[in-house]
Amino acid sequence: MPEILHLNPQFPTLEKDYSFILYDKVSDLPQAWDALAISNIFLSTRYLSVLEISAPTNMRCHFIGLFEKEELVGIALSQFLDLNLLESFGERDRCIKTSVRNFIFKRFSSHVLFIGNNMLTGQNAFAIKDGTDCTSAIKTLRKASVSLTESFQKSGKKVHLVTFKDFEAAEISKFKKAGYSDYFKFSTQPNMVLGIRSGWMTFDDYVSDLLKKYRDQFKRARKKSEGLEKRKMHLEDIVKYENTIYDLYHHVAKNAPFNTFFLAENHFRTLKEKLRDDFLFYGYFDDGKLVGFNTLIKNGCVLDTYFLGYDESVQREKMLYLNMLYDMIAYCINKGFKKIVFARTALEIKSSVGAEPVEMFGFMKHRNTLVNKKLDHVFDYLEPKIEWQQRHPFKEAL
Repeated sequence: MPEILHLNPQFPTLEKDYSFILYDKVSDLPQAWDALAISNIFLSTRYLSVLEISAPTNMRCHFIGLFEKEELVGIALSQFLDLNLLESFGERDRCIKTSVRNFIFKRFSSHVLFIGNNMLTGQNAFAIKDGTDCTSAIKTLRKASVSLTESFQKSGKKVHLVTFKDFEAAEISKFKKAGYSDYFKFSTQPNMVLGIRSGWMTFDDYVSDLLKKYRDQFKRARKKSEGLEKRKMHLEDIVKYENTIYDLYHHVAKNAPFNTFFLAENHFRTLKEKLRDDFLFYGYFDDGKLVGFNTLIKNGCVLDTYFLGYDESVQREKMLYLNMLYDMIAYCINKGFKKIVFARTALEIKSSVGAEPVEMFGFMKHRNTLVNKKLDHVFDYLEPKIEWQQRHPFKEAL
């Protein structure tokens, strides 16, 4: 049964009298939930049911309803991660700083509560109804995080770190107004986003807008990919190749600079079952063998890239990752989407195809007062620093 909680008097008086309810089952969510999630598929019951069925094994999700009296005026997602259950934080970088970071996580920050979605980049934390007081909503979300922390503590899981993520610069003032002064504001790797220009009616228009250096890069990538077959894969195909798909994904994830989770093996199958045509899965085959894949999620007029995987030897020989980026852009243009969200990681190669960095911010608080005061120093170890050079591939800037 959902747990009903009201305002805690230890916090400042709210401009609006909101309460919240914590849910751990999608079937318990109010009927009006999807009306508030209309502009973000990642808060819809379809997507949340994917998390309920096939979240990473070290993750537990809750769904938060914000109410003004009996009316649902806001919805949010929380994710609790137990990093002690991870097989690896990422095996690409092996150095002293990485070892220190891993020790800090294990010793001081292994239990993390996110208000937001740690599997995605962008503001997928909450949505509120038009006319709802945003300051009051954010204050009430803080109370929900306190209640969740207390609930986990009762079950024997002490939450070390509470984090609200990911927000653009324009949204920061809302948190300041809502009294998050005791939280450490941090900035992570940027979200890489490509806006589709009005003159790009076809993918050829995009290619024509590239500087010669980057048109040559495109031609070279396409030449290298000769012999690969790209297939749109349906549910039965995803089920058939599920083991190979997971191996390809796991190879990429394990060799990332840093990980806080690994997907469940049935995750892609479950996504296709729940999101249907809004989830796209493309496989790349070499001589009949699946050697790579990428995934896309339709989110209104925005196309979000999701997880991918590949055989490392084929990736190097065929420039497979770069070709995937071009294929995603082509789909985005041909289907009339306004922008494509490439998310974090691989910043430089994404900028070489035109993606622009959007700085993202979050707020975190450690349960240990002493550690919390030093979070600005500790964060340098928690968040790996990535040195990269932004590319500007187009003839003319927007």
